[in-house]
Amino acid sequence: MSNVPGTGDQADTLRQMARTAKMNQKAESSSSSGLADQQGIRVISVTSGKGGVGKSNVVSNLAIALSAQGKKVLLIDADLGLGNLDVLLGLSPLYNLNHVLNGEKGIIDILIEGPAGIKIIPAGSGVQELTSLGQHEKLKLLDELDMLEEQFDIMIVDTEAGISENVTYFTVAAQEIFVVVTPEPTSITDAYALIKLLATRYSEHHFKVLVNMAKDSEDALEVFRKLANVAGRFLDISLDYLGCVVKDEKVVEAVKRQKAVTELFPDSEAAQCFTTIARRVIENKRQNQVKGNIQFFFRRMLDNAGGS
Repeated sequence: MSNVPGTGDQADTLRQMARTAKMNQKAESSSSSGLADQQGIRVISVTSGKGGVGKSNVVSNLAIALSAQGKKVLLIDADLGLGNLDVLLGLSPLYNLNHVLNGEKGIIDILIEGPAGIKIIPAGSGVQELTSLGQHEKLKLLDELDMLEEQFDIMIVDTEAGISENVTYFTVAAQEIFVVVTPEPTSITDAYALIKLLATRYSEHHFKVLVNMAKDSEDALEVFRKLANVAGRFLDISLDYLGCVVKDEKVVEAVKRQKAVTELFPDSEAAQCFTTIARRVIENKRQNQVKGNIQFFFRRMLDNAGGS
């Protein structure tokens, strides 16, 4: 930051004015061309009420399946302190979001490439640093993110499990929320608790449910019915069934070998499930147009972190 009093503030003001003008221009262009639904990156948060449901495995395999169907996918590992996307995929990142926040690296510099061409932002404990960012640093981060906007079709955020503030930072800022649940009663109960929190405290009303480790499709549908029934009685929300991933020993083998099942065993039953879900994600256009793109996602996170 500049040592000359007022210089940094003036530069930040000009930068903010330029950013606002650019965003307004993009919005007007999208509206006038009738292409609002096709503009910008699609931001999806994948979360769960508890750990042990295979959420990160779902995220990595879904990303690969989407990439295989022609989508340019960016992953952000937002499981602070316990992020394991790189471990699951046998990757060894040298840098993470912390290095961007402290000015050591640009956002492009920390991207790592995974299977099928997917790109990953290793977040590390980066979001915890947001509370100490000033306006200058926030605008710098948003400038960095400008570089990603045109490069990807979909960004998938792998959140922590549970209902911590870090989970809500990411989940509330995303356009779409996917909740991963398993047939275990505790998983269903905790998923409902998460959905209830997001609905009552943060006014989220649209959720998609993905059932992992199901015996078969009927087992998965029964899990969804249980969750939907209790949510329907007590919450004013829309709960949609996204699909299921069946329990498959090939998944266990892939995890042991630090590979995605979609990459290592593309013909396995679980891999076929991910292919089906990816197709459904592509076909189901995002419904919530109130929220914006990757810029909005990080801007909302930064606002939640305070220190404007």
